Amino acid sequence: MKKTAKMVLTIMVCMFIISAITFTSSVSSNTDADLHAAEAKRPIYVAELEGAVTAGDNTFLHRQVEKAIEEDAQLFILVLNTPGGLVDATMKINELFLNAEIPVAVLVAPSGAIAGSAGAFILVSSDIAAMAPGTTVGAAQPVAISPEGAQETDDKTVKFYAAHIRSMAREQGRPEDLAEKFVTENLTLDARDALEEGMIEYIAGNVEELTDQLDGAEIEKQGVTYALNTANAEVISDEMTLSERLQNWISDPQISFLVLMAGFLGIYFGLSAPGTIVPEVSGLILLILGIYGLGLFDTNTTGIVMILLGIGLIAAEIFTSGFGILGIGGAASLAVGAVLLPMEPLMDADWYTTFLITVVGTVLGLLLIIIVVAQRVIHSRRTFTGGSSYFKAPERGIATEDINPEGMIKARGELWKARSDDGSTIPAGTEVKIVRAETLKLFVLPLEENQPGVDDSK
Repeated sequence: MKKTAKMVLTIMVCMFIISAITFTSSVSSNTDADLHAAEAKRPIYVAELEGAVTAGDNTFLHRQVEKAIEEDAQLFILVLNTPGGLVDATMKINELFLNAEIPVAVLVAPSGAIAGSAGAFILVSSDIAAMAPGTTVGAAQPVAISPEGAQETDDKTVKFYAAHIRSMAREQGRPEDLAEKFVTENLTLDARDALEEGMIEYIAGNVEELTDQLDGAEIEKQGVTYALNTANAEVISDEMTLSERLQNWISDPQISFLVLMAGFLGIYFGLSAPGTIVPEVSGLILLILGIYGLGLFDTNTTGIVMILLGIGLIAAEIFTSGFGILGIGGAASLAVGAVLLPMEPLMDADWYTTFLITVVGTVLGLLLIIIVVAQRVIHSRRTFTGGSSYFKAPERGIATEDINPEGMIKARGELWKARSDDGSTIPAGTEVKIVRAETLKLFVLPLEENQPGVDDSK
């Protein structure tokens, strides 16, 4: 019995030891897995938008957000510094941020940066809004361009954009009335005021400071809760592709207008000096790029018609030699069309002043070129050029047929159309002298002394 009891006790001790080892291994394995999970934090995608908001920026941000979602990033951050931008691009960015399947943070940075006009719309549409110290947001009142510069737009436009930004503020849990005043009263807020008023949630000088503050936060979006583990997470940023850079460049209204004019000048010089090929081809390419750029932002129909009229008038100048009158009218039409063309209420007011200076400078340069070309054409027409002896009218010839009162003569081995200067009939074979010439028609009279076999080489 004692031997059996001892055996049972030994077996129980062995089972206890095995169980303890198994439990310890399990705990150790779970701990290692937890540590590994903590170390392998999901990345954060960061993009920058600086300067006017363009179609290229919209394309770039769409690609970055989609890439962040594909790579299972936990957060997308946009570092923003803009005075305003294109309406269509801004609205598409708003739509992108509101519907993205990932939390989106907008950080107005660095210190001294602004989120003006279109930038205010982008900030309000974000899930997380932050500003660096010394930054400003607001001044989103729509403006319209006129010959006098930027002015307030109509009440209907103001109400529309006020309702739009108010709707986004409500969706993102921000003060609706304050957001609306960005549009209706051109309200601006610095970082401290924006934080106190609830327009933003954080003040951070850079991306690292923002991610440290966001660590452990939970974001509710479209019924889904996103837990952020951002401290020391990998930050991934990307540059614009060549296509996006080109689109960003050409969709700037000032650039597109200059490209359009450069393309037209190329065609102008190509048609003025046919056979060179290069000006026509390069001009056509630039013209297409310019039209593409203009199509990327809202345009006024009258402005388009005026620009087309201006191009038509200058083209007519080329083919009809209107001594500069048609060209001057075309330049004036281009200027008026350019002024009426941009309808971008979310652009910064200062941008319109720069745009007007660009238009005036370009049109004046174009006008100067037209005047110089016209003066040279007039001068060349007024200046008699005798040319070489080959193009001088001959002095004598022989009628090859009866000239009654018109016919043909042979001079210098060539046949010339001739007309009797006094209306009389000159028989064939008669030697004639050339009295005068009008273009290629010679006015002739018979020589007083007709000798057969007269040398007609003169």
